[in-house]
Amino acid sequence: MGKWLSTLWYEFCRCHVFTGLTMGFSLRWEGGRNIPRRGPVLLVANHESFLDPIAVGLTTQRQIHFLARKTLFVGTFGKFLKSVNCVPVDQEGVAKEGLKTILDLLGEGHAVLVFPEGERTPNGEMLPLKGGIQLLIKRAPAPVVPIGIAGAHDAYPRDRALPRFLPFFMPAWKRGMAVSVGKPLDPKALGALPRQKMLDDLQTAIQSMKDRAQRIRRKR
Repeated sequence: MGKWLSTLWYEFCRCHVFTGLTMGFSLRWEGGRNIPRRGPVLLVANHESFLDPIAVGLTTQRQIHFLARKTLFVGTFGKFLKSVNCVPVDQEGVAKEGLKTILDLLGEGHAVLVFPEGERTPNGEMLPLKGGIQLLIKRAPAPVVPIGIAGAHDAYPRDRALPRFLPFFMPAWKRGMAVSVGKPLDPKALGALPRQKMLDDLQTAIQSMKDRAQRIRRKR
């Protein structure tokens, strides 16, 4: 697929996702301008649901590359995932198998979204970050943008086969989804920190954005 056609397809899908998430889940977001428009960018977010990647993708006009488990790349659905910048890896988080893939994408100047918890939360609360993110940041001289997601666990928790919809015209009994994008962090400053200090500081930054997203969720 040519570059211009790939861009057109991505924007076509983005338009339909925008309609689906705003109408179906009352999605709100803020801070998209904090994502640099050019050059390599590492986006780090908490992981609540399968809805997270597409929700983050709506916050910016820039195309984002996503990591997805290899097991999802089957048949027509697998071809679709590849067509919207999804890259197959053994695990969703920053595991050893995915480090080279992420570094290659950043080296090509792309924006890459990762979930350093390594898995979806079972209860809506953030899990401790996996150590792989520390190694990635030390090797990748790219701005690190913390992103918080709220409401996706209520909408589509990991133990449900189908999501709970919350159309914008219905009462907000579970409230809606929201995404808050923080300002870029200096990878050199993060990388210079001791391992646990860096993980703690990054978790605090993501949690702060998650708390902000919680505040902007649709309340009524």
